Parts: sequence; C-alpha cells; structure tokens
Amino acid sequence: MDPKELTELMMELKDKGLTVAFAESCTAGLLASEFVRAKGSSDVFKGSMVVYQPEVKQKLLNVKKETLELYTAESQQVTNEMVMGLKKQLDADFSIATTGLLGQGGSETAEKPVGTVFISFLYDGKAEEFREVFKGDGEKMRQQVVAFVFKKIKGVLDQHYNR
Repeated sequence: MDPKELTELMMELKDKGLTVAFAESCTAGLLASEFVRAKGSSDVFKGSMVVYQPEVKQKLLNVKKETLELYTAESQQVTNEMVMGLKKQLDADFSIATTGLLGQGGSETAEKPVGTVFISFLYDGKAEEFREVFKGDGEKMRQQVVAFVFKKIKGVLDQHYNR
C-alpha cells in the first residue's frame, strides 16, 4: 500500500473511532513499523507484540502449550490463540495476528512450504482466518504479508463499517 493509500486507510479508521493492534511472529514488527508511517496513526494504533518464539507466544498471549505441540508454532490454530490473547491484552477494535514460515526450517512440509503464512483477524465480534503462500526471499515475503493485511483491513472496513 503506498503512503497515500495508507494515510487514507488511517483517516478512515480514525474517523470511525477504530483502533488496531498486532501480534506479530513472522512479520517481526514490520506491520507496526509500516502502519505508523501513516499520518494519524497515534489515534488508531494501540500497539504490537512481537512474539517470535513459542514460549513467548505462551507467556504473553496465552497460547496453549498443547496447541503448539499438536499443530506447531506456524499454524492457524496458534494464530487464532494469538489473536484471542492480543484482544484480551490490548482490546483493539481490530486485533490481527500473524505467524508462518518465511525461511527454511520450522514446521515446513510439502503441504506447508516456506512462504506459508497464517493470519487471524478479530473485529466487531467476528473472526476471519487466512492462509496464504507468498513467494520470494524473507524480506520480500514480509512486505507481501504487510500489504495483504493492510488490504484486508480496508476490505473489512468497506464490507462491515461502510454500509
């Protein structure tokens, strides 16, 4: 999202009195860093928690150890628990969590290749889950995740708040 579009998104969120928070694993703080580039972010952005290691997800967001063991740290189930913990901690109108595989290792399989990212949105009593596979090097994929999340925020605004 270019700076102009991001500022328009921020103004729309601000005009509606909505707040945003992130729980970031694979994006490692990039969502927060890019989000605050927009004018008006101080009125909208509540905060971001970078929870890279599984034990940090457990400690800060109450992700269950059993969920991590059963599904792996890079899974939709973990992302869902991350977003619930984020909502409890920061209580933003839009709580958004990301985790995934943007490099070799981890829980990579043929069904879950490098580039697989899980994203959970929680807003207005609704939850949405996304599983996307991005291509490129780690940095390029992180940028693609950020663009995807910002587009989804805009889509949710258009669909649920602009009626």
